Amino acid sequence: MIGRFQLSLVVLIVVLLNGCSSLPPGADFPRVASSALAHPEETRLGRQFDVAARQHGGNSGFRIVPVGADGFLMRMQMINAAERTLDLQYFIFRGDKTGRLLTDAVLHAADRGVRVRVLVDDGETVPGDEQILALGAHPSVEIRIFNPFAYRGHAVFFRAMEFMFNASRLDYRMHNKLLVVDNAIALIGGRNIGDQFFQMDPDSQVGDDDVFAAGPIAQQLSATFDEYWNDDLSIPARALSGGEPISRVALREQRAALDEQREALNEQQRQLAASDSDLAKRVAGGEPFDAIVSGRAPLIWAHALVVCDSPDKKKVEKGAMVGQLMHRAVADAVAAVHSELLMVTPYLIPGREGMQLLGQLRQRNVRIRILTNSLESSTVLPAQAGYMRYRVPLLEEGVELYEIRSLLGSARGSGETTAISRFGNYSLHAKMFVLDRERSFIGSMNFDQRSLHLNTEVGLIIDSPELARQIAARFDAMVQPANSYRLALRRDGAGEPPALVWHTQEDGKAVEYRTEPARSDWQRFKADLWSLLPLDREL
Repeated sequence: MIGRFQLSLVVLIVVLLNGCSSLPPGADFPRVASSALAHPEETRLGRQFDVAARQHGGNSGFRIVPVGADGFLMRMQMINAAERTLDLQYFIFRGDKTGRLLTDAVLHAADRGVRVRVLVDDGETVPGDEQILALGAHPSVEIRIFNPFAYRGHAVFFRAMEFMFNASRLDYRMHNKLLVVDNAIALIGGRNIGDQFFQMDPDSQVGDDDVFAAGPIAQQLSATFDEYWNDDLSIPARALSGGEPISRVALREQRAALDEQREALNEQQRQLAASDSDLAKRVAGGEPFDAIVSGRAPLIWAHALVVCDSPDKKKVEKGAMVGQLMHRAVADAVAAVHSELLMVTPYLIPGREGMQLLGQLRQRNVRIRILTNSLESSTVLPAQAGYMRYRVPLLEEGVELYEIRSLLGSARGSGETTAISRFGNYSLHAKMFVLDRERSFIGSMNFDQRSLHLNTEVGLIIDSPELARQIAARFDAMVQPANSYRLALRRDGAGEPPALVWHTQEDGKAVEYRTEPARSDWQRFKADLWSLLPLDREL
């Protein structure tokens, strides 16, 4: 134990001495550039959706995946269907049950000869998440880490110290979520990899959405993956474990570790079959992916635009290089709204530019309705505290504001079963806009300052009234009184500042709260404390 501590301390000292580095450790490590499969039409899925796209005027096909468990099943089944290439890009890739099952599926794909590229961020890793890195010993798999910490452990103290001395680099994170199979089909949205994101964890059910995409848009999404994969900020995992050329002895050791990982994953599959036979059967059954491929679950064919930040977004913002800033494209789409804007965002910190944008829409009498987290449903108190300062100005502007409840009165539209919603640990994580019920945005971008300036993001703007109506229907289900708090202003007397009230429904009866609903007085106190700090740009 002392030896490990001393080694970690040495690493920390080295990190602090090099704290002003503009590039992450391992940036000079030799790497080979690669790109998406050049001829997806040579695969079964590529041929099928190439023909379908031409039959639909060159448009792409889309289907929303609102159910958390289906988000997991879709990933498993898409990975199992891969023939040639598999690209995964995630902000969080947990080493829990679903994370390991997905790792097992990726490993089996590699064993079939599929080329696998996995790009993960390093900002919120926890013990166990490194299980995905073991796949890097497979000859068909390469793992890269976006903007990594030099310290590779999980001690909070050491990570915090490194961050403090190198915040200008380490505060910059890759928030993208993307899965592409054979450069022919893709899954994109707000879900990370982990039990809570698939709404299978009783202690934390995170409501989110993916959109399945096929046709030309898949190649466009692959192009964004390639840009990130080949960027200087994406460091080969091997560069962070010594960086020396692999000797035969080291290679044997890595292969042995991979064999151990394979056996551990196989054991987990056996345990799953014994303890959760329903989930195992559903993975093997092929639904919901088979229904999409067979046409039983039809796609919506429409024109869409990929919106994505450049990997080195900070330099683009500063004008130091030419690139893309996706919030500009999304803001332009929002600014063009004529009658109604629906917005779902877990973190709502609009800042000056966001308030100006919403204010301009209200001046044109555009109806704006926003669904976000309540204090009781929030899992990130600093972000919730930052949002709290905007509630009164938004309401005074005429924005209709709803906060999701942690205990839902109805599971309809939530993406989870009634049984698991009864645990009362629901939290909103989806990021979707509906524009005039004609167009939709779905992706990884929150309506907050971190997504605007500190995180890279990716998403789609889809020109489909049908898809927009589907998302709007789910919005309406989630803002019904039994599922959310509708915020309003009250004025207790002349000259008094406005105060907030929360309207909801409990046991079929209308209820009004004049004190903010929270899980406890302690939670409310902590949020009030965070709200005193000027942290908007970090949130």
